[in-house]
Amino acid sequence: MNDKLKPGLYIVATPIGNLSDLSVRAAATLAHADLIVVEDSRVTAKLLRYIGVKRPMTPYHDHNAESVRPGLVAAMREKAVALVSDAGTPVISDPGYKLVRDARAAGVRITTIPGPSAVIAALTLAGLPTDRFAFLGFLPSKTKARAEAIAQAAAFPGTLVFYESGPRLGAAIAALRDGLGDRDAAVAREISKAFEETVTGSLAELAERYADAPPKGEIVIVVGPPGDAAPAGEEEIDAALADAMRTLSPSRAAAEVARRLGVPKRLAYERAQKLK
Repeated sequence: MNDKLKPGLYIVATPIGNLSDLSVRAAATLAHADLIVVEDSRVTAKLLRYIGVKRPMTPYHDHNAESVRPGLVAAMREKAVALVSDAGTPVISDPGYKLVRDARAAGVRITTIPGPSAVIAALTLAGLPTDRFAFLGFLPSKTKARAEAIAQAAAFPGTLVFYESGPRLGAAIAALRDGLGDRDAAVAREISKAFEETVTGSLAELAERYADAPPKGEIVIVVGPPGDAAPAGEEEIDAALADAMRTLSPSRAAAEVARRLGVPKRLAYERAQKLK
């Protein structure tokens, strides 16, 4: 790419572990940016030393985002401003999306320099379905809020991906087991680093493994989609019909139970006639 960058915002993905994962285009963008917007200047300085450059940096994070964002957007009209996170693709689980939103509203030129993402990397390691997935960030730390968040995610018909920290991992997986049932899952940590590890198993198995042995490092939890529900048996159908027939006629009760349990209406009606 040309040494001189056009004014605007450059969203630059950086390594999640191994520094050699930085793309040639990302390195060139960082080397020629007028300003680099960072989470932690110490982390980004290490990356800049790796590629042998020094560039001006300014912090942008949850604590100062609202106050510094207008000035950054104004600077983008005349300067090439690169946005990075400490690791991976910016804007994912950080306030970067607001900077992109405001830059676009101001008519600023926006370019993305794609690269590493812990979400995608963990999905490739987990061996679980990837045709449909939802990234849900970090689960709440409080028990009730965490259970509510999991309950909301339970109906999603695909794979679920969460970020988590080592000390909270055991409680998080136990809560996922309780709220989602015993689904297949994977715990990926330290992706692309020297001690990269991916452990697979059921949520029950993983909850037992990590209950008293919290691992170190950055962690991604991947949970497989819900399996097909077992067909309702006669006892379950009869119990549902008996309850429904307290207030409904046999035919209407049969229709309601057939819809709710996913069984043929004719079968539900025959069972209702026997119960009557």
